[in-house]
Amino acid sequence: MKDEIPAVGCSFPRFDAWSKVSGAEKYAADVYAPDMLWAGAKRAGMAHGGILAVHTADAESVPGVFSVLTHKDVPGTNRQGIVHKDQPVLAGEKVRHCGEPVALVLAENREALKQALSWIQLDVDPLPGVFDPEEALKPDAPLVHVAGNTLLSAVIRTGDAAKAFSDCDVILEDCFEVPFQEHAFIETENGIAHQNPDGSLVMTVSTQAPFRDRMEIGHALGLDFSSIHIISPYLGGGFGGKDGATVQCLLALAAMNANGRSVKMWWDREESFVAGYKRHAARLYYKLGADADGTLKSLECRLYYDTGAYAHLGGEVLELGMEHAGGPYRIPHVLIQGWSVYTNNPVGGAMRGFGVSQAAFAIEQMMNRLAEKLSMDPLELRLKNALRRGDRNSSGVTLVHSTGIVSCLKTIKQHPLWNNRVDWKARAGCFKRRGVGVCAVFNAIGYGRGLPDSAIAKVELTREGRIRVYCGVSDMGQGNASAFVQIAGEMLRQDTGNLELILPDTERTHPSGSSSAGRTTYTYGNALIRACQQLKEKLIHRASLVLFLDEPVGLTLLPGRIRHLPSGREVSFSTLAAMLPDSDRVAIDQHVMTVASDGNLNASGFILGFPHVLFSYSAHLVGIEIDELTGGVSVLFYLAVTDAGRIINPQGVEQQIHGAVAQGLGYALYEDIRLRDGKILNPSFTNYIIPTSLDVPDIASLTVETVESTGPFGMKGMGEVGMNGPLPVVAGAVLDAVGVWSNRSPITAERILDAL
Repeated sequence: MKDEIPAVGCSFPRFDAWSKVSGAEKYAADVYAPDMLWAGAKRAGMAHGGILAVHTADAESVPGVFSVLTHKDVPGTNRQGIVHKDQPVLAGEKVRHCGEPVALVLAENREALKQALSWIQLDVDPLPGVFDPEEALKPDAPLVHVAGNTLLSAVIRTGDAAKAFSDCDVILEDCFEVPFQEHAFIETENGIAHQNPDGSLVMTVSTQAPFRDRMEIGHALGLDFSSIHIISPYLGGGFGGKDGATVQCLLALAAMNANGRSVKMWWDREESFVAGYKRHAARLYYKLGADADGTLKSLECRLYYDTGAYAHLGGEVLELGMEHAGGPYRIPHVLIQGWSVYTNNPVGGAMRGFGVSQAAFAIEQMMNRLAEKLSMDPLELRLKNALRRGDRNSSGVTLVHSTGIVSCLKTIKQHPLWNNRVDWKARAGCFKRRGVGVCAVFNAIGYGRGLPDSAIAKVELTREGRIRVYCGVSDMGQGNASAFVQIAGEMLRQDTGNLELILPDTERTHPSGSSSAGRTTYTYGNALIRACQQLKEKLIHRASLVLFLDEPVGLTLLPGRIRHLPSGREVSFSTLAAMLPDSDRVAIDQHVMTVASDGNLNASGFILGFPHVLFSYSAHLVGIEIDELTGGVSVLFYLAVTDAGRIINPQGVEQQIHGAVAQGLGYALYEDIRLRDGKILNPSFTNYIIPTSLDVPDIASLTVETVESTGPFGMKGMGEVGMNGPLPVVAGAVLDAVGVWSNRSPITAERILDAL
């Protein structure tokens, strides 16, 4: 590996592979400090009520307890949030969900911390709760917030949907429901922090957005954000659950009250369930109209997303759901109405698929029902209506960028399982039935209009003669950091042994946005290419002076050196670096992703991030077997075909697709946050079931390469789109196997058995 110059388009071993498997790489959870304190939050344990008193005297008397803090000890606004600052760091007046923090304990050890937390008593005047988004919108519903229970309501309208239904040969209507989903990352929310004598804070946190975290902490605690130094090592998983403050504000508050000592906060698994963000539960009403030949004509949707007690990114999640509600299809007449609603449930937040996974389930089930109604091949129905470049999607956006869903579907059409599905199904064993499903999905890339989507890349020739890449966007396991090394190696012709990577650090790297929205390699990669070009030009020109050349012609970069090809003379990077001032050894450049509104868009309501113009596409094929005696579903075969533009690292893409499909199968078949009056009944892996290796088949991953002219080397993001396929494709296969319609997820054995 050390002798290899990375080549874009070829599989490249992960740059972090050895350090991780050997245990040398340190996650935030691995960082400790001498004489440190432990911090923990007392959670409310009830969904809704007015806080009368928080009794801390008993906790303060526990041996080893350093201090106990309440809302009275919080400086600043005591309000955090990415877009809407509506969430208290420590609640003082009202409890809005069971995971609400009401006190913060600092202790010398975890045993004292646990005891002190158990001895804090909370006096609460119970209030009626509201736990259903539609119920929350009724005039007499209990108010979660004084301003009302609607975080966002919006409408997307193209054409005249109501009128178009009168011309349809077939009209179908249905309602779909999906539950909250847990992120279930390996490394739960954690961090360590200390305050310097000058008042500045230093924090090492498992976070997807270190630069934005400074803003949230500063606003909540009344600090100058520039005095907050955040280090973000590799994450042990994130999937959106670490996009926004989790431990950050609590940890900063603890450090501010620790007399200069370091403080560590690390949620255990149950606390992560209770207090962490969730994929939004949703209820989706659909009405779809088509001609007798299967041509889609009209769509009406009402989408209700449960954002829980606080906004977090609920409005933006709803926006993506609305924007993708019509699937990757041409539908000329569309009316999409959406509501992001406050309830007393756990806080909904970002999760891989970001509002799209919910909508994909609904529109793909409607397509399956339409195919059955018209006695059409479900794949042919999708091909007939699939978007081509130049079409307008169901949100009214004209697709002028790469659009590869047709190629994805045609690849599925040629697959042996699809062509021989009748024979394959006939080979099911005794008391078994087999089914084959197909689906088409897509996912927007980037933040969308109205949100600054930018990245700043820095590349340096070190004094030792190595190339160092300063990466300002977190790697939560998706491998974007390795992609940056690969790009720099290709651009500067350096082998991996001559490359270094600096992970996000707000004092060393530059702001580059959050690790989310399928935009990290797209935005930072574009910036990195420019920075590498700039550095290469500098080095070539300086080398020509060192080699006494009249002009910088005939020079090429090689690992650790620059050679003049006509003469064969060389200068090493280390020699060159020793002769150059610091400014000549560094190149910095940026990329800003801009989204111009389509003049024909018709949307009402403030929809931040709408529209998007870049999308990745995917078609999935699955073969399942159902046990008639138990209702259990076994996934026997899975194929995902993806359009993500030109592929930078095929191995990395395959790993991403495998992970997304495995996570999506959990969403499809097992994962279900069970709630009663806002309280999670299954807050552990004992009774919240996620897939194991025995539940996931060998996954085939194919790509259909388009070229995205705006992306680095023609690529576009693909980290999220794979998540959107498993639920709808499994639902289609269940229908094919046993004729059971799936309106709710997960599609458990109990539900199938009841239907049978």
